[in-house]
Amino acid sequence: MPPPAPSLRRSADFTCCTAVVLSALMSGCATAPLNRAGSLHGYADLKPSDGLVTRSLLKVSREDVLAAKTVRIVPTAFPDPDGRGPLTATQRRLVTNAADRTLCYGLSERFRVVSAAEPADLTVRAVITHVTPTNTVAVGLSKGAFVAKTVLLPGVPFPIPRIPIGLGSLSLEAEATDDRGNQKAAMVWGRGATALDPGRVAEEGDAYGLAASFGDDFSKMLVIGKTPFGGLPSAPSANALMAALGAAPKYPACEAFGRLPGVVGLLGDGIGLPPGWTDQGGKQNPPPPTLANRDAAATQ
Repeated sequence: MPPPAPSLRRSADFTCCTAVVLSALMSGCATAPLNRAGSLHGYADLKPSDGLVTRSLLKVSREDVLAAKTVRIVPTAFPDPDGRGPLTATQRRLVTNAADRTLCYGLSERFRVVSAAEPADLTVRAVITHVTPTNTVAVGLSKGAFVAKTVLLPGVPFPIPRIPIGLGSLSLEAEATDDRGNQKAAMVWGRGATALDPGRVAEEGDAYGLAASFGDDFSKMLVIGKTPFGGLPSAPSANALMAALGAAPKYPACEAFGRLPGVVGLLGDGIGLPPGWTDQGGKQNPPPPTLANRDAAATQ
């Protein structure tokens, strides 16, 4: 058998090298525990279902979830009872709002999202159970390396990964209940930032991005009625593309969580700006609710 053509060998070598590099980069990531805050109606039937970098325990009552037509979102809780958490109140607001906004946009793909005052087939609640802040010095050094590469090697299409030190992480638990309070879907979710994630020079930088990842995963689980992990990625809808550019959401109820920062946000992510510099947050932007006042508001 003749040896492979040089072009084929180069292609194979490039593929192999790429796989090795990506594997090494993905190995440099933070870990997030699957903590339980006790906010879910039950944990007994949760089963492991992990993604490439995400760990989760979940369950879905597929028929009930797919039969639902309307949903409302209770603002995500971020308990900090003694005020000694690693993030300030302003930083926590940005993180919880990122989760709620992404949930709202994602659920809009199949459900009609209604306001808190309207009845709904499903009510979604989430609680942040763990957060590790981002090391801003490490991110700053990583961004410095990116700038140096851009200036010195502008024509070389090779990404500059983050320094795998001080990566942030985030854990949440969430559920969807019917109008009688019965649990129809639940998830305990945890994920750490990797060297491939865009770094932001802010303690809440990774938690902010991971909160949006959680919103994507939980909303997809309700939209398709099964685990969001393991399948092939689907192309974004026209509504999702418009939302990413900062357009108005599909349903007015989502305006409570503000609009995505659009192009300004994408540019800010690229150069590592703190989330608060490009994201205006929700309209009212109240402090994250505690577990007690959040659930009280949900029953009104």
